[in-house]
Amino acid sequence: MRGALLGLAALLAAGGWIRAASGEGKAGQAASVAAMSPDGAARGYPSHPITLIVTFPPGGGTDLLARRLGAALQQDLGQTVVVENRPGASGNIGAREVAQAAPDGYTLLMVNSSYAINPGVYRDLPFSPKHDLKGVINVAFVPSVLAVPASSPFHTLADALAAAGQGGKALAYASCGNGTPQHLAGEMLRIASGRQLQHVPYKGCGPALTDVLSGQVGIGIITASSAAPFLASGKLRALAVTSPQRSELMPSVPTVAEQGFPGYALDQWHGLLAPARTPPAVIAKLNAAVAAIMNRADTRQALLQLGYSPTASTPQAFQALIDNDIDRFGQLTARMGLHAD
Repeated sequence: MRGALLGLAALLAAGGWIRAASGEGKAGQAASVAAMSPDGAARGYPSHPITLIVTFPPGGGTDLLARRLGAALQQDLGQTVVVENRPGASGNIGAREVAQAAPDGYTLLMVNSSYAINPGVYRDLPFSPKHDLKGVINVAFVPSVLAVPASSPFHTLADALAAAGQGGKALAYASCGNGTPQHLAGEMLRIASGRQLQHVPYKGCGPALTDVLSGQVGIGIITASSAAPFLASGKLRALAVTSPQRSELMPSVPTVAEQGFPGYALDQWHGLLAPARTPPAVIAKLNAAVAAIMNRADTRQALLQLGYSPTASTPQAFQALIDNDIDRFGQLTARMGLHAD
């Protein structure tokens, strides 16, 4: 786009359409060309409401983050931010809508790391996750936690893994659903440990938690944000977190990597995307506005209490994370034979 604009400016100059005869004309014409440039596109941005598409239903963690962020952006940018939910097909419906939207910064996408899992699960996506959308900012990580009911005989990850395969019976673990980060976290542990683990998928973290709390399933791999109230009340006991570092919410709980599996790491991230051809200056303006929100003490404290680890990446760092996870999860889902179509 930038090359086309520069070529247009050169053509106008060659044709004598940009003149220096009149100071007023020269200034007006220069302003018009500037307004057409990628940098000029950000000067008046935003001039009308922004739509923020969420790829999951209302009430979940990604929706919660989007609504908190939308409210803060609306106040800081002085324009309405409308949050709209587009669930379905593991987030692919909403992602396709934004991928096909005008690349002007007025239609954005809020996703979590399921976005990077989907290319390995869905073979015929109607858009390219690497090329049709671009990272704006990563706003939070949330680890998953391996948790058992308070009555469980398991007090460490080693206890649980030692029981896997005893009597020829696999240890069942509950996750938030097929193809979710929690499912992949369990499969990564199964592969790394060589133990017999049996995946039991649920339609969301809530139903999985219900059966773990009741003892229907011996162990669950659940987002820390979902499990946090039950861990705080003592109804659940955490054996490990899947993140590369310990969670700020539960610093006494060791990581999986610390317990004999170096290199093991799976954080669920959340962030904003925009259509790929959105001007870099608009991306930069959005990134700066959201980073300021995420770095506020009140925002950080509120998200930490909900189980999130707030962050504020550059667009380049977020895109690198997305691309790396698409490749990494693609290899894992291929090894698992996990396909939805």
